Amino acid sequence: MEYLWKPDLEDGTFQNPIIFADYSDPDVIRVGDTYYMTASSFNYVPGLPILTSKDLVNWKLVNYAIDKIDYEKYDMPQHSKGVWAPAIRYHNERFYIYYGMPDEGIFMVSAEDPLGKWEKPVLVLEGKGLIDSCPFWDDDGKAYVIHGYAKSRIGFKSYLGIFPMSEDGTKAIGEDHILYNGVETQPTIEGPKVYKRNDYYYILAPAGGVKPGWQTALRSKNIYGPYEEKIVLKQGNTIVNGPHQGGLVDTVNGDEWFLHFQDRGLYGRIVHMQPVVWENDWPVMGQNAKDGCGEPCLVCKKPNTGISEAPSSLEASDDFEEPGLNLMWQWLGNPKDNFCSLTANPGFLRLYALNPSGEKEPVLWNCSNVLTQKLVCPYFKASVCLRIDGLQENEQAGMVMMGGHYAYLAVRMINGEKTLVQAEAYDAEDGSVKEKTNVLKLAGNAEKIIFSFAMEEGKDGPIFKMFFTLGEEEVAVQTDFMPSDHTWVGAKIGLFATALKENAGNGGYADFEYIHVTSLAEGN
Repeated sequence: MEYLWKPDLEDGTFQNPIIFADYSDPDVIRVGDTYYMTASSFNYVPGLPILTSKDLVNWKLVNYAIDKIDYEKYDMPQHSKGVWAPAIRYHNERFYIYYGMPDEGIFMVSAEDPLGKWEKPVLVLEGKGLIDSCPFWDDDGKAYVIHGYAKSRIGFKSYLGIFPMSEDGTKAIGEDHILYNGVETQPTIEGPKVYKRNDYYYILAPAGGVKPGWQTALRSKNIYGPYEEKIVLKQGNTIVNGPHQGGLVDTVNGDEWFLHFQDRGLYGRIVHMQPVVWENDWPVMGQNAKDGCGEPCLVCKKPNTGISEAPSSLEASDDFEEPGLNLMWQWLGNPKDNFCSLTANPGFLRLYALNPSGEKEPVLWNCSNVLTQKLVCPYFKASVCLRIDGLQENEQAGMVMMGGHYAYLAVRMINGEKTLVQAEAYDAEDGSVKEKTNVLKLAGNAEKIIFSFAMEEGKDGPIFKMFFTLGEEEVAVQTDFMPSDHTWVGAKIGLFATALKENAGNGGYADFEYIHVTSLAEGN
């Protein structure tokens, strides 16, 4: 079996990252012998991914907690907004996920079966700038939410807040107020996760910023504080920057592990795991600890969970043989029923050429009908085969590498002719997108074409390459484009069919036969 990324070294050890994919702000719990992880999804839907594992090393994407974001504005892509930094918990035989939406407030979604349908999200506390929410049910039956603040919405940061909530977790029952001030010693503290151990309340939270920061532990014997503080994990002499936000979890034998993310730029925020021991009622994470503060490990002995799983790899290839979309796919905004079909032409993904943005000159950055998937390994080649004979005038279909700036290859129907174009767009994060296009070649009467993107290893880092195939010959497309992250999200591979004008489209479509992703790295 070819693995796109293989954390399990099959010799009793694992390598970090355990997930080479953009699962930002991960949180994890154990229920019985199964571990459950969720992560931020921002404006991408479905949202709040659910991943499971039996050994904490080999993870599978199994579900999402929300199908869409229940605000009309999210029918258009709302980059940098949406679902931020969730916390997953299990209480009274029910799964809960709490998450902040920085422009709307703190929400909760719950389910008895995390692999089934989750209930409709509940707004627990309305308000701008309330993010990174974590629930806590105390032994006395009282319940709380501890959270962070987004300076971009509320005007300040480096504080943690707390408010009491109803025991059923559905609503705030008291005022929100400042719990902890980290301005002087723990600047930009955020992403709190709350635990109780040996009569101490612990808050584990990153501080110092995403790339240059560290992990802080706060402790108190009163949930309202005051809190002692200690830095328990930092980059040290390693290549693992951050190390940023995550969650603590135990195994059936009592060992504990900390899962967190590392910012890898264009690849997004990938997931690492560190062993945890306790000294003097403080957690010590990672390896080579000095004064109770460790640094991230790259290779470590696997957790003893009592279950040994076969090595696994996140999926990226798809032959579109199922009647519904594979879980790897997320739309750029809330989807509509007319975006796609997997039954109109069985064995193909049919994307309808639409302009959901309504713009006179639409760009992909603002089109919710772009279907995306995460990059799941550092070096790869992704090839997409699509049939283009269903396109109508002023419509296009193709493959995009989406990010803060993006590039795509597409076939456009212009003046009755199929035209092969290369397009690049910059400054997408500033909202001033202008796509620059280059006509490469007339596609003539071709019925299908293959587009390929490759991320190859170069002397000074990854190199991005683009290709197209008409017939048997693969042709390289000259480009100096390099993918980038954007608004806290890594670059993504996308498929699309869009109308180029203000109207919604002329009824055309493209049928995608497959996407095949192969690793270009040795040993995976």
